[in-house]
Amino acid sequence: MLSAESLKKIDREIAKYPMDKKQSAVMSALAIAQDEKGWLTNEAINFIAEYLSMPPIAVYEVATFYNMYNLEPVGKYKITVCTNLPCALSGSNESAAYLKSKLGIEFNQTTSDGRFTLKEGECFGACGDAPVFLVNNKRMCSFMSNEMIDQLLEELKK
Repeated sequence: MLSAESLKKIDREIAKYPMDKKQSAVMSALAIAQDEKGWLTNEAINFIAEYLSMPPIAVYEVATFYNMYNLEPVGKYKITVCTNLPCALSGSNESAAYLKSKLGIEFNQTTSDGRFTLKEGECFGACGDAPVFLVNNKRMCSFMSNEMIDQLLEELKK
């Protein structure tokens, strides 16, 4: 199901916990599987459950609770916009509207070329940097003015 390299990464995460608590590595294991596959299929979630000796429903609960996990295919670049109140008060709704118009999509949609998926997110813990975007759950982009959005899109198109 997963490559030997991904399994080694998951094993390194498991090793951080006592053996009877290996399920504590579930979030990391899901992220590693998603990095390899691009999104979390039911098969991947079930595999993680078995690998960590967890009931599948427990892994599904984690995968469906956090918006960093993709339960359906997404574009090459998933851009998540924080629309929580502090960011909204600092312009995230306007930034989101600009981004939607530039990409020609709404939240939870992917561009026709498969390059961009746009998601709405909750607090990223960077309220002082608003508006804040996350790219592929790994890169935080702060103070996203229209000019910064244009720069980001141009960079990601290269």
